[in-house]
Amino acid sequence: MRIGIGNDHTAVEYKRVISQYIWDTYGYEVVNYGTDSAESFDYPIAGEAVANAVAKGEVDLGIVICGTGIGISLAANKVRGIRCAVCSEPYSAQLSRRHNDSNMLAFGARVVGIELAKMIVDAWLTAEFEGGRHQRRVDMIMAIEAKQ
Repeated sequence: MRIGIGNDHTAVEYKRVISQYIWDTYGYEVVNYGTDSAESFDYPIAGEAVANAVAKGEVDLGIVICGTGIGISLAANKVRGIRCAVCSEPYSAQLSRRHNDSNMLAFGARVVGIELAKMIVDAWLTAEFEGGRHQRRVDMIMAIEAKQ
């Protein structure tokens, strides 16, 4: 499994810690699409880069981190085929995978502590899409995108 990760300047340390955590816990390769500098960095660049990698199949899933997780998720969700969920706790992260088949996760470095961020990542990475009635709804979401 390959996980793309992207961030802005507010989340350099979070990216480093979460990348190492994913490697240590799951053995998944983590591909860096974000900045490694504390210099101001525009989060749409990283959001789009990870989303493009997910959409093209270069990575299996994506994680994006900015101050709140909102801006970077908005950028990611502009890429066709992306379902990026902003989550500040594990339950929503789990259900975003189980019910919405999210292929990207976003959270905020200024919103959640690093230990909670690890719990969110765990919930998201270990959940599996349930299909069934949820597939019909995901198909409806993707049909909206196709009309644009």
